[in-house]
Amino acid sequence: MNKHRAIYSINPNIKTIEELDDNTFVCYDENGNSVETPSIENINAKKAEMISNAENEKQAKENLKASAKAKLIAGEALTSEEADTIVL
Repeated sequence: MNKHRAIYSINPNIKTIEELDDNTFVCYDENGNSVETPSIENINAKKAEMISNAENEKQAKENLKASAKAKLIAGEALTSEEADTIVL
């Protein structure tokens, strides 16, 4: 997860990001106009949130697969979400 993705997530009006040599950012809208850049604190917080969300989604998918496997072994019916995790 990079800082650019976090910036785009914070402000969808930002279309272009220029990273300067001092590791600061200048953001531009679709017309090339400079727009307010989120603070580094907000960028880092959003990045951490996005990483956490991705990890939670990955864990939820793994849990669903484990549940589907256990049900298959036990001969029980799967939910549609569990069935979707099976690759044929």
